[in-house]
Amino acid sequence: MFASHHSMRLNFVLISSLLFSQFANAQFQLSARKPNADSLYSRTPHYWNGLHFYRKDSVAPEKFPVKSFIIPGVLIAYGFVAYRLDPTLDLDESIQEEVSHPQTHIDNYLQFVPAVAVYGLDLVGIKAKNNFVDRSLIYVMSSVISNSVVFVLKNWTHELRPDGSDYYSFPSGHTTQAFVSAEFLYQEYKDKSPWYGVAGYAVATSVGFLRIYNDKHWFHDVVAGAGFGMASTKLTYWLYPKIKRLFSKNKQMNTLVMPTYNGSYGLALVHLF
Repeated sequence: MFASHHSMRLNFVLISSLLFSQFANAQFQLSARKPNADSLYSRTPHYWNGLHFYRKDSVAPEKFPVKSFIIPGVLIAYGFVAYRLDPTLDLDESIQEEVSHPQTHIDNYLQFVPAVAVYGLDLVGIKAKNNFVDRSLIYVMSSVISNSVVFVLKNWTHELRPDGSDYYSFPSGHTTQAFVSAEFLYQEYKDKSPWYGVAGYAVATSVGFLRIYNDKHWFHDVVAGAGFGMASTKLTYWLYPKIKRLFSKNKQMNTLVMPTYNGSYGLALVHLF
């Protein structure tokens, strides 16, 4: 426990600043590969009669991007460790006492703002990496994966919220969805400018802060939620091209079926008309 309100405020600001700086630094690691007209396909070189040309009908093999999961993994690990570790629980309580003043519901809507921005930017002429159908299926798939994981963990951990309203505190679902949206914005526009990603992560970080401010989550709930949101979207961007090749056979895919869990096991069917 800290000695004064001033020291508690300082520690919270430092921790929040460090957390956001890691998110921002991750977004500046741009891919060296030039963007393609259709991001799901590669421009593979072919030769005919001594002439060099490109045919956009093959997909470049892609290894699992382990390095891109380091930061989400650290955040998730911290959330699980802090869930039971006494020193971090003291930190959570100190932050909660200093920050929580429940009086706003804007976080219910702010969590979707980065995702809405993807469609807004595309609409005004700043084209996203993927076409409407592909990016929509990617966003839905990311949300299904993250929501399924969050639902299972909330029921398994059975952690009491700071305001005592229920036992579904860990991890923060709002924060998870906000970081799904932020990573979605980053992935679609990282080849345009890293600042789109930075802006999206700033919004997502504010959602995490508001969940603490509204006395709905502990600090470690929010940190873990950020990790799950980032990881779910990164995983989807790696999986989606493989699923598309498997089921669509190079045709436009507008239907996606995938397993989900929301109290019971089932299938999620998404069809875009």
